[in-house]
Amino acid sequence: MVENASHYFARGNTAHGAHFLYQSAFDGLNKIFVLTGPQGTGKSTVIRCLADSLLDQGQHVQCFHSPLRPDELDGIILTELKVGIIDGRVCGGIPDNEAGEIVLIHFGEALDNSLISLGHSRTIEDLSGKLASAYSKAYEAFLTALRIHDEWEKYYIESMDFAKAGQVAQDLIQELYAGHESDTPTVGRHLFFGAATPKGAFDFIQSLTAQLDRRIFIKGRPGSGKSTLLKKLATAAEEKGIEVQVFHCGFDPNSLDMLIFPKLRTAIFDSTAPHEYFPDRDGDEILDMYTLTMAPGTDEAFAAEIAAIKERYSAKMKEATSLLAEAEAIDSQIKAYYVAATNFSIVEGLQQQLQSELNELIGSVQLSK
Repeated sequence: MVENASHYFARGNTAHGAHFLYQSAFDGLNKIFVLTGPQGTGKSTVIRCLADSLLDQGQHVQCFHSPLRPDELDGIILTELKVGIIDGRVCGGIPDNEAGEIVLIHFGEALDNSLISLGHSRTIEDLSGKLASAYSKAYEAFLTALRIHDEWEKYYIESMDFAKAGQVAQDLIQELYAGHESDTPTVGRHLFFGAATPKGAFDFIQSLTAQLDRRIFIKGRPGSGKSTLLKKLATAAEEKGIEVQVFHCGFDPNSLDMLIFPKLRTAIFDSTAPHEYFPDRDGDEILDMYTLTMAPGTDEAFAAEIAAIKERYSAKMKEATSLLAEAEAIDSQIKAYYVAATNFSIVEGLQQQLQSELNELIGSVQLSK
């Protein structure tokens, strides 16, 4: 049985700090329910319960996962209803929703502040400072890793035939888009397929591409033009009116790692570490940018230098990951104070209120068919 859900991230722990894509991900919805309140007041649990209930009713649900705890949800979208539910604390600011309605649901109402003593408040404040510091150090470590990665790329950029790389892009644009163009330009939808988490890199590539007819696996080295190729394809798709989902790199959001063309039933993605996959079914193919665009022998010519860079890069990424694990542990300590002071019967009431509103919307859509 095919799961009637799509899984994404729309925030990331990156080399450029916390990065949010919720504005694009939640664009154009009829209604967005924004759940407010501190961690531990049941928001993620309610979002998960609503997602499960909606899936049981046969609704397609887009699930947006937490990069701190990927098994938890930051938000969901009911695709057919064009309704979103989001934890307002973690989305980087409430998305503008010019096309529809914003409804605030205050989960802070379930918090009994009398159960948080002055001592608890001081501890929470102290832990909040430590949490901010752990995140800041993690982002600094990721940025240092990115600078090391830039050193790695230099060896390949200097060996690259840019004319050949440009031709690869033009050939793909012609092959993919011919016969599908429209006179009306589109705007791509921006998302993450993966994230840096306290347990390392995590991605949803396989589930996001499972139902597609064609998957193009881009192979290559750092600096071999993979992201540049994807940017050219994305720009051309928007200009030619072709629907495109644009997936940013969870490490460096200025780079792209994947494009999905829903109506073409095609994906093209950077299939190198830490999201390295290989063709395993009909419709899969490899596009090797190293072979197509690089001077032969580049790997061998700089093997020693590149090995040293890879070692430094790996060590810095491990450091950043351990700092995210520290942040998760501190966040859990803060969360425990709020959990202990939350009246979950009130949370259950808020969940039932949301479920009732969603059921009404589902019923009205079904009646209109």
